[in-house]
Amino acid sequence: MPGLKFRVLLDTDKQEEIFRDILISDVDNFENLFAAILSAFEFKGQEIGSFYVSNEDWDKGHEINLLDMSYDDDAIDAPAAVMKDAIIKDFLEEPDQKFILVYDFMRMWIFLVELIGFDKTEPEKPTLVLSVGKPPSEQSKDIMDENLFIDNQHPDDDIEDDDDDDDFEDGYGEDDLNGFNEYEY
Repeated sequence: MPGLKFRVLLDTDKQEEIFRDILISDVDNFENLFAAILSAFEFKGQEIGSFYVSNEDWDKGHEINLLDMSYDDDAIDAPAAVMKDAIIKDFLEEPDQKFILVYDFMRMWIFLVELIGFDKTEPEKPTLVLSVGKPPSEQSKDIMDENLFIDNQHPDDDIEDDDDDDDFEDGYGEDDLNGFNEYEY
């Protein structure tokens, strides 16, 4: 069995490239790749994450979860795979297969993972073979504001209602519109 060499680029705001090359067996699972990536970037690995099978445009495809998140066996979409059960070679569709790893869904660390080569020898365990750039601290990224997606303003808050429906800004009252037929010109 061959070894697979993945280049893992950390998506950061920094101007410098920060990446790691990891060699792993093609019959290893995504859980071990997940642990190897986090270790290579000096992250503690205490948060959950998901891999997504990707394409040349880095679009997210099929999800591979750290934990089994399925709750409905009758779901319309194909259920996400679980990392410990997902063998890497089963998800290789292209010679330069790409995956996206999202780690810590509150901080949204994004790792771009690309297959860049093969090795004749199969490593016994995932091995860091190249390290470029100093990774940021795992805690350096702000937690997303949970209120970001909540509309705290009630839709009626901006409307002043003085119970006088006849006072329109344009000078017309409700009585002026009673006989209006939008189809007559």
